[in-house]
Amino acid sequence: MILIYAEEVTPRIEYIFKLMFTQILKVEIAFTTNSVEFQKTEFAKINYSREKFGKEFYIKPHRITQCKALLTPTINSVWYEGEKYFCESSKDSSLPFDPFAAAFYIVTRHEEYTEQNRDKLNRYPVQNSILSKYKVLKKPIVNIWAQLLAEKLKEIHPDLEFPEKSFQFISSIDVDNAYAYQHKGFWRTSAAWAKAVVKGGMEEHIKRKKVLSGKIPDPYDTYAYLDSVFKGNEDKVKFFFLLGDYGRFDKNIAHTNKEYRELIKKTSEKYDVGIHPSFATSKKGGKKRVRMEKQRLEEILGNQVNKSRQHFLMLKFPKTYMRLIKAGISEDYTLGYAAQSGFRGGICTPYYFYDLKHETTTNLKIIPFQIMDGTLRHYMQLNPEQAFEEIKQVMQEVKNVGGTFVSVWHNETVNNIGQWEGYREVFEKMNQLGFEWSKEKNTEVVEEMMENE
Repeated sequence: MILIYAEEVTPRIEYIFKLMFTQILKVEIAFTTNSVEFQKTEFAKINYSREKFGKEFYIKPHRITQCKALLTPTINSVWYEGEKYFCESSKDSSLPFDPFAAAFYIVTRHEEYTEQNRDKLNRYPVQNSILSKYKVLKKPIVNIWAQLLAEKLKEIHPDLEFPEKSFQFISSIDVDNAYAYQHKGFWRTSAAWAKAVVKGGMEEHIKRKKVLSGKIPDPYDTYAYLDSVFKGNEDKVKFFFLLGDYGRFDKNIAHTNKEYRELIKKTSEKYDVGIHPSFATSKKGGKKRVRMEKQRLEEILGNQVNKSRQHFLMLKFPKTYMRLIKAGISEDYTLGYAAQSGFRGGICTPYYFYDLKHETTTNLKIIPFQIMDGTLRHYMQLNPEQAFEEIKQVMQEVKNVGGTFVSVWHNETVNNIGQWEGYREVFEKMNQLGFEWSKEKNTEVVEEMMENE
């Protein structure tokens, strides 16, 4: 038990302390506004107030955790042990920066509420992030700060124990376009044929003809291959299916298509399945579209759906998450950048969305991802060898803090064809390493139990 003292326990203070101690460090905490009770307690304790009492662990709060309105805060840099931090505390504080305020600012995505610049798809640009500016985007900085707090508290309270955390691994597949040529319907197939002829794309025309005649497999039909890679680890895999209406950015086959529905049902027999809300859900009428697309998937599966990831990672705070909550989604896997690998929220532990607009903790769990196939290939322009090195480095950062590593791939990017040649091996090596690392701690626990017996 760790006792936290504050003059006022604001919703922000309660949220961030529970996140860092209960969810990341796995220890119980309690709050008090009674300074006498705090000073007398024999529990490990943290003074998070404007007055220091003695030799207790003390942090003078930054203004961010004291606010009750969505204001653009002043963020000043602070140096500590050769590293650059932000959200200064005071000279008599145990740390020169306030890790609770800094963590709150990052995980709530405060800057995305107030920053107006957007990319061409109206997404928050990675280069605007404070983590990019401080060059810590590739570090799960909130988890690292939590570990720092644990170390500092143990210096004062040697008997304080923190449970060891184990690495978790999730491999996820987005099905934006289930098949390249098959099951597109007469009009879409005819239009594609005509377009290929007009543009002189005879190679694609011939390939389409061979696929439709059954002579060669559809290049996006990689589902049997995915099953072979995931065999024995199906519990660590998520699939997200796009079921939106056809549009410029939503080009999957119709949700009424028999073969597509059978693919979804077959997939759900082995893996967790979630909805992949369409690009159109980020536009006007998006609330209605999210519910409709979720209902389509539920009708196909015959059960409730509670997981999602936005198509094109279309995420706007707080609108997108509020739409998901109202649609009945309780887990979302969208938090990450398209243009760069790393930690958009500075964290690799699943956590609950805090709505800054209404100053409240919601029941929507955010599961951040760190790596996406298109990020490595298109934005970062890495060759297969470089891509795997990038994955290993990021995965090691997650393992160091006992966090959850999540990757995003697509059924068409593992076909080893064209621009994706060589990336199939990257995918296989990533999964092999991730599955091995996620079993290490469990194996150690089993072996220890056997030795004790």
